[in-house]
Amino acid sequence: MTNDPNPPEGWWYNTRTGQVEHGDVGKAIDRLGPYPDRESAERALQTARERTEAEDKRDRDWS
Repeated sequence: MTNDPNPPEGWWYNTRTGQVEHGDVGKAIDRLGPYPDRESAERALQTARERTEAEDKRDRDWS
C-alpha cells in the first residue's frame, strides 16, 4: 500500500472504506476493479449487484 504519484491505470472501489482509489492504495482483498474511470468505480456496488442479478436469472432460466 503506497501513495505512488504515478499509479497504474485503473480505478478501484474499496469495500472496507467505501472510497474510490487510484493505484495501489488499499489491500487487494478489499477492492473491486479495476474500472476504467472514477465514475465506474463509484458505481462498483451497483454494477456488482446488476451482474449478480443477471447471473441469478440465467441460473433460473437454465433450471
